[in-house]
Amino acid sequence: MLVHPGFDPVAVRLGPLAVYWYGLMYLLGFLGFWWFGGRRAAQPHIDWPRERVSDLLFYGVVGVILGGRIGYTLFYNLPAFLAEPLSILRIWEGGMSFHGGLIGVLVAMWWFGRVHKLNFFDVGDFAVPMIPLGLLTGRIGNFINGELWGAPTTLPWGMVFPAAGPEPRHPSMLYEAFLEGAVLFAILWWFARKPRPRMAVGGLFLLGYGLFRTLVETVRLPDAHIGYLAGTGWLTMGMVLSAPMWLAGAAMLLLAYRRR
Repeated sequence: MLVHPGFDPVAVRLGPLAVYWYGLMYLLGFLGFWWFGGRRAAQPHIDWPRERVSDLLFYGVVGVILGGRIGYTLFYNLPAFLAEPLSILRIWEGGMSFHGGLIGVLVAMWWFGRVHKLNFFDVGDFAVPMIPLGLLTGRIGNFINGELWGAPTTLPWGMVFPAAGPEPRHPSMLYEAFLEGAVLFAILWWFARKPRPRMAVGGLFLLGYGLFRTLVETVRLPDAHIGYLAGTGWLTMGMVLSAPMWLAGAAMLLLAYRRR
């Protein structure tokens, strides 16, 4: 049995200013996108000026922060927002929805493509291999905060989270960091090394994330104020929001290779 270290969520204090680990993890993810984006732009089959990576990152940062926070508020925490609207600004406390962030990023990519006169799916195919880096660092931020734990378990790596009681639980945020972050990044980076038909890389990302997230949701506890949906005892909001992703991803892959 393991015990959560109980990290201080504040990494650095400078007088009245506090720098939170959660925010630093997002910054690390953005830096990873920029660095690997430069490497991807240098691949011989990619027609993408290196300086355009920074511009794309700016659009993506705005999309993921606004979309992630608004999505979390609408999907998971609407009553709290209605009671205290300014709570939507306290990003450092956690509470970012990946599915909301994805919608924000899609809007940002559409706008970026419009500004640069690029096909939306070409922008997506270039960007998505780097997105799991942000998922990896973001879930590590969740682990530092000691949030998003899983159901009780007797497995040897079960972890006691002080805020969740004395029972060992699945460290589900680490499962997500591994599957949706490290594994999905490795798959996409390998797949995108060679020329692929339009929509194939983006489709593989949606399929991979949707399936990995659904798998982890089987051991991750739903938000207490939402619980399991429809009284099923197993269906979570994360599963519902992930289903359109893996369905759309499978359809995009099929369409991409049929068109080719």
